[in-house]
Amino acid sequence: METSNMPTQKAKKSWAREVRDWFISLAVAIVVALLVQNYAFAQTEVKNISMQKTLVEGQRLIEDKVSYYFEKPQRGDIVIINGPESDKRLIKRVIGLPGDVIDFTEDGRVTINGEALEEPYIKGLTYANGLQVPYTVPDKTVFVMGDNRENSMDSRAIGPIAFSSVEGRAVFRLWPLNKFGQLN
Repeated sequence: METSNMPTQKAKKSWAREVRDWFISLAVAIVVALLVQNYAFAQTEVKNISMQKTLVEGQRLIEDKVSYYFEKPQRGDIVIINGPESDKRLIKRVIGLPGDVIDFTEDGRVTINGEALEEPYIKGLTYANGLQVPYTVPDKTVFVMGDNRENSMDSRAIGPIAFSSVEGRAVFRLWPLNKFGQLN
């Protein structure tokens, strides 16, 4: 009689083990997803018009948070800023690197170290907007501007952005689907 009870106990142990294994697998997956979201890649939404014509309000982007652990921001990178320089998260383009001398021409163009910067992505003309020029970008900071130069709160107003405030680089557009793809 005792042998007939054995399959029932094995079935209960098997079922309990199966539930435990599923629970552990699900918990590990959630922890890994949260770590990736917080430290590697994240999804972000454009919430203003300062990056038009490149990005418009409502677009969804993938942010690379890993690259800047190994390298510094480069001129032309579209970066997400989250630091004391602004009370809002900002999306801007890196224009100046540490030591660069930034100036603006009378016809609304940017010069870096005396050379005109080629910027096919901008909308509008670029002026100093109160920034004392020529301006030298301090060490461990970047100078950023929105692509919509006439409607952008950027380094011309809030000053340089510390490397530690650069959260990551926008690398890929998810939404809308007709604009899906890598960012330039």
